[in-house]
Amino acid sequence: MAKKASAKKSVEPIFQMTKNAKVGIVAGSKSDQETVDKITAVLDQFGVVWEFNILSAHRTPNATAKYAREAAGRGLQVLIGVAGLAAALPGVLAGHTILPVIGLPCAGGPLNGVDALHSIVQMPPGIPVATVGIGNGKNAGYLAAHIVAIADPAVREKLVAYRKSLGDIEA
Repeated sequence: MAKKASAKKSVEPIFQMTKNAKVGIVAGSKSDQETVDKITAVLDQFGVVWEFNILSAHRTPNATAKYAREAAGRGLQVLIGVAGLAAALPGVLAGHTILPVIGLPCAGGPLNGVDALHSIVQMPPGIPVATVGIGNGKNAGYLAAHIVAIADPAVREKLVAYRKSLGDIEA
């Protein structure tokens, strides 16, 4: 008799801490890897050191909260929460840190990411989450690089050069 696979998904927290990382990227699932790759490509372009972790607001809430609480003390300057459907992850991160948090809603489910977008942008006053468009990992990376550039002149220089290459900036 064939064994029926369990419908219950298990998310094991995956911690990949990186020395000197300035951006912490947290995704709710391994299935978000393609979106995460868009973020990391932009950060690499500007020389921003990042780390990536898989944590779930629902399945690993204690590990998620611990990661957010310890992020600033480890030198991170901004967190990016990548999530779909209920998309609680960015809000949970924001609730446990004073670092800026960028929410990246993923397309998927019956509403193709609109539910995730609405969940992320409707944070309560005092616990903000900056939000980029559905699946727009590039803009999450650009926004994180801009935040890092506030305190990092080398990243700022690269951003200014990039913006000049777009043709309409004087800096």
